[in-house]
Formats: sequence, C-alpha cells, structure tokens
Amino acid sequence: MKHPVNLPRIRASVVALNLVVAGCAASAPLVVAPPPKVAIEKKMIWLLQLEDRRILRMETPAAPAPVVAPAGGRTRVATQPPPPEVAPDLTVLVTDSEAPIRRRAALAIGRVGLSAGVQPLVSTLSDGDADVREMAAFALGLIGDAAASTPLMKALTDASPIVRGRAAEALGQINAKDKQQVSAGARRDAGDAIGRMVAEYARTPAISTLQGDDETWPAAAEAEAFRLGIYALVRMGTYEPLAAAILDSSGSPATTWWPVAYAFGRIEDRRAAPALLQMLNGPGKYSPAFAARGLGVLKEMSAVPALIGQVERPNEPNEVVVSAVRALGTIGNVRALPALVKVASDATDPNVRLQAVTALGTLKAPEGLPVVEDLLTDSWPTMRAAALRAAASIDLDNFVLVLSGMEPDRDWTVRAALADVLGTMGPQAIERTRSMLSDEDRRVVPSVLNALQHLKAPDAGTIAIAQLKEPDYVIRATAARIIGELKPAGGVEALRAAWTLADGDAAIDARAAILSAVAEFGADAAMPLLKEAIKDKDWAVRVHVATLLAKLDPTGDYATAIRPAPGQPPAAYDSGDLVRPTYSPHVFLETAKGTIEFELAVLDAPQTSWSFMTLARKGFFNGLQIHRVVPNFVVQDGDPRGDGEGGPGYTIRDELNERPFLRGTVGMALSWKDTGGSQFFITHSPQPHLDARYTAFGKVVNGMDVVDRIQQGDTIQRVRVWDGKTMQ
Repeated sequence: MKHPVNLPRIRASVVALNLVVAGCAASAPLVVAPPPKVAIEKKMIWLLQLEDRRILRMETPAAPAPVVAPAGGRTRVATQPPPPEVAPDLTVLVTDSEAPIRRRAALAIGRVGLSAGVQPLVSTLSDGDADVREMAAFALGLIGDAAASTPLMKALTDASPIVRGRAAEALGQINAKDKQQVSAGARRDAGDAIGRMVAEYARTPAISTLQGDDETWPAAAEAEAFRLGIYALVRMGTYEPLAAAILDSSGSPATTWWPVAYAFGRIEDRRAAPALLQMLNGPGKYSPAFAARGLGVLKEMSAVPALIGQVERPNEPNEVVVSAVRALGTIGNVRALPALVKVASDATDPNVRLQAVTALGTLKAPEGLPVVEDLLTDSWPTMRAAALRAAASIDLDNFVLVLSGMEPDRDWTVRAALADVLGTMGPQAIERTRSMLSDEDRRVVPSVLNALQHLKAPDAGTIAIAQLKEPDYVIRATAARIIGELKPAGGVEALRAAWTLADGDAAIDARAAILSAVAEFGADAAMPLLKEAIKDKDWAVRVHVATLLAKLDPTGDYATAIRPAPGQPPAAYDSGDLVRPTYSPHVFLETAKGTIEFELAVLDAPQTSWSFMTLARKGFFNGLQIHRVVPNFVVQDGDPRGDGEGGPGYTIRDELNERPFLRGTVGMALSWKDTGGSQFFITHSPQPHLDARYTAFGKVVNGMDVVDRIQQGDTIQRVRVWDGKTMQ
C-alpha cells in the first residue's frame, strides 16, 4: 500500500515506451514501483533537519530513468525502474497518517517561521485529532502572520478547550508582533472573542478549585484555556475584555489564582488598580508579588501603605518583599524611606538588601545616603556597584567628593559601574571617563565608551572608530553601535574595514553590530554590505540581516533569501538520542551553596538539550561565575566572559515549545531570535511573558532553595550529566 506521506510530493512522470519488435507491433507495459514506505524514525529525522535548517521542504530528487534491457534477438523488454525518492516536506508530513507525526510537523512549521507555512497549518486546524489542532494553533502563533487571524478566531469555538486556549495565545502573539498589520477593529474583535472564552471558564470548578500559588502543568484543559486566554489579552493590551471576563459587579476577581494577578499587573491600565489592591493581600506569594509589581508600574500612590506593610511584615516571602521594594522605589513616595532603609541595613537575604539599595537610589531621598555610603566598601562587588549608582543618584555633588577620595576598585564590575555613573555626571566627568579607556580589564571599556557617548564628549566618535580595531569583539560591537548613532566622518569606511576583521570572529556580536550601524547611514551606504552578509556563516547573523534589509527595502523577500540555515547541528539529525530518546537526562549543577538538579526536556528541545549536555561534559561551565541574578526573576549563567556577552563560539536555533515558564524552569538566554548558545537561566517564579519567546529546555527537580540563595558572582564549581547509566 502506498504511504499517504509520499503521494503529493511525487513529481516523476511515467514515460510510455513503444517497444518495436521485428515483424510485429507488440509492446510491454512499464510498471512504475510505488514510492517506498517511510519509517517513523526517518520522518522524525526529516522533521529535525527541516526545522533546524529553517526550510519547509527539500528539493525533490530527479526522477530515475526507466531501464530497458535486451531480451535476446531483436526484442527489448522494459524493466521496473527504481522507486522514486521522497523529498522531505513539512507541508506533507503535517498530513501524515500518524497523528504524532502531524503534531510534530505542525510544530516544525511554526519553528521554521515562514508565511508559506500558514495555509498548511490553517488546514490542520480541522484535523480530527485535538492534539494536532492544538499544535497547529500554537505554531501559527510562532509565525505571527495576520493571515491566520480569521481561522484562529473560528478555532476559539473548537470543541477542545486547549485548542481554544492555543488559538487565543496565537491571536495574542499576532496582535502583539506588529500592530500595523492588524487593524484596531480586528484587534478589538479578537479581544472580545477571547474575553468571551475566558468568561466561559472563569467560574467553573476547574478554576475555582485552584489554589493561589498552584503551578500544576498541565492543569485541567479548561484552566489551561483560561490561563492562555488572559495571557493573550495582556499581550494585546486590551483591558476591557479582561475585566469583563474576570471581575464581578463589585470589581472583585472571580478567582485568586495567580495568573489573574499577573494579567492585571502586566496590562498597565490604571483601571486595574482597584483589583490589584485587592490581590495585594491575596493568598500565597505570587498574586501579591504580581499585584505589587503592577501597582508600582502604575505609580499608584494609594498602594504605598500596603506596600510598606508588606516590606515590614515579618516572614513575608522574598518574592513579595522584592516586588514591594521595587514598587516603592518606582512610585517614589518618601513615606517608604524608613522601610527601605531598614531593609537595606538589616535584611538577612543579600539579594533583598540589594533591591532596597537600588530602590533608595530611585527614591533619591538624602536620608537614604548614609546607609548607601556605608555599602560602598561592602565585601560583595555587586553591592558596591549598586551603592555607587545609588549614591550618585541621591546626591551627585556629594558623590563627586566621595569619588575624589576613592581608589580604583579591585573588581572590574565595580569599575564598569563607575563608568556608567560617570556617564550621568556632565562634561566635568569627560576627562576622568576618558582615562578609563586604558583599564587593564578590557571588559570595562564598553561601559567607558557608552559613558563618553552619553557625556557628548566631542571626540566620542573618533574614539569609537579607533576602538573598531580592538581584539575584543564586545568593544568592537559597542564602538560600532556608537558610530551608527553618532555618524562621525569616515564612519562607513571604518565599519566596512571592521567587517573584514570581524569575519574571523567565532562570536556574532561584532558582525551584527557593524551591520546595524552601517544601516543607520541609509540604504545607499548599507545595501552592498547587507546583501553580502545574507550568506554569513552564522544563521543568527542572517536573521539579523533579514530584519535590517526588510526595513530598508520592504519589497524584498529576504526571509527566504537567507535560507537554508548554514552549519552543522549540535547533534546529528539521525542520532537516536534525538529521534527516539529512551531517558530524560538530569543535570547536576554544583555550587558552594548546594547542588541544583534539573531534568532536561529532550523531547521538546532536543538540540538545545544536546548542546547543553555536550558543553557540560567538556567542562565548559566549570568555574564560571554567575553573572546575573535578578531576585524574583532569574539566575543566569553560562558566560565565560562574565559580562553577559560571552558564549560557546556558536549559536543554536530556538526550539520554542508549549512549556510555560514557571518556578524552576530552565531557559536559553537570547540576544534576538535564534541566538542561543551557552547562557541559560533558571526562573525564581512564574514568568509568563517569556512563554513561547524563549526555549524552555529543563525543569529544576531538586535544589530550588539553592537557586534562591545564589548571588551574582557565585561560582559554578562543576556541572555533571546523568544519562540514565553513568554520571559524567
């Protein structure tokens, strides 16, 4: 029997042969062999290959020629030609007879990201399998093309709640991606339809039985649809349908489940303030923390007493305290000063103290200066850096006096922070800033260059051009950006010369920055270099080039021109660990504060997981300092430079999936699309705004208390991988 996957892609024509036999007109029929059946493993290999190369299909192989062999005398007998090869094609695989293949093909089409994939996915919204329809809707959201809006609106009435939820999610992404491609009326219609769906589930047992901090995933289908629907309304920025669906006649939320507080806290609409004030004292830790954040963004003065109460209340969860501290700093009411000073002085958690110091700097109250100045000599470099910034913000004149008596800090991060501060001080700081260009640690120089630009130093452009010859690629990237903004004489020529130098970089930063900078000089100057860069050795640079070209020449099809993606994948497409993994590897990240164990999501993010394991087994992460900690958000590491700009010397594609970013989710850090490498992060708390935007490739299963205690500058001693048999 012919396999359904093969039929639509066979382009070989059957050639009829007239066999001439001496003395008669007999002919032998030519039998064409059916296309071969394709094993499910082979299809999986195709799926991995096509999505990694960011193309929908491979070219069809040439049709085999018929074979005609002598059969004695003058008679020739036609023999069966070899069966035609089948070209891998995602638009065919999405119609496969096997539902798991159709589902996986839909995801691959979404990851490829081409508008040509929209129609096959729209057709798949009618698939008989709800799991396949769900993935088709999710994939349409990844593509983000407004052409899918009408079919997705129809999918909001699907029989399956989770399909409805994913359709809402996709509509939210489409409306958030480019508001110019969606009319205000269409956005309003989509918001109203999603709001009706959310309202349908808001008061069902699936929602009412959930506790405030419940992070079960997946939850009941109705709860998942509810969650995805309100997230979509947040991305669209449509407050009215959100409020109509969730708030009762008195303005109280229908549920205390934390996604509601997240939604009202992220919608950034002043009408949400009353609901946020109610949720500020809700159950658990997530709802109050999200409510505090939202009230801070709104600068809601009436919330100050309640926020102060959260900061001062004994045994309040750190998530709540951190969010309340940030909110008080943002609101800027001096009534918060005593509470913030107390936290900065007495809090036992250094990360909480750090947030209080930052908030005092935002508040700018002179009464906060003594505690800040005491911390200028703290043993923790991150605290010293925060104290520098806060002291300068509170009293710049006094800071100048303090600065005159300070020796250069022994830690480069503090010296870089000083350069940032100098950039805010006016022309009198130019000479001091310029002297820092010779810092022995070159990681300081990018901050110095930025400061000179902010200070409007008359020679900032000339200095930036000179720095384009630096060996350090981050310095060159920073210099290129400044040249693009300042446009000094000779800038274009200098950038073109720097492009040649950057060709030898393993990292992409300098090349990408040079291309962005030359684009600032206009199409005439930029187009030749950008069109050359279409074939860059790194796919991430090509993605960046396509974005720049689309702005300069909207008529070009540069999304297609940059494909297929170059290079080899982290793991071979036919690797059994990718095609049919038999175990879920566990990673053990050892620090002085304990061990963090997380399970890798090898099914949802196979190449990302494989890349991480390969680096870990090589010892890549051993001895690296954790360069970023944002309390109640993420811990981030994997940077050999320690400044947030380093990587493994290659990039990997995003493997966006349906996993939500909950507490303990492990994700891949990015600069822009498809720029993953070695930098990863672990979330302290739910972060729905990261969903379907960053690759989630793991989940902490032990040691979240260690994650909570990690400070910036702590060291990863060793990373080991358990593969089901051995620990390496």
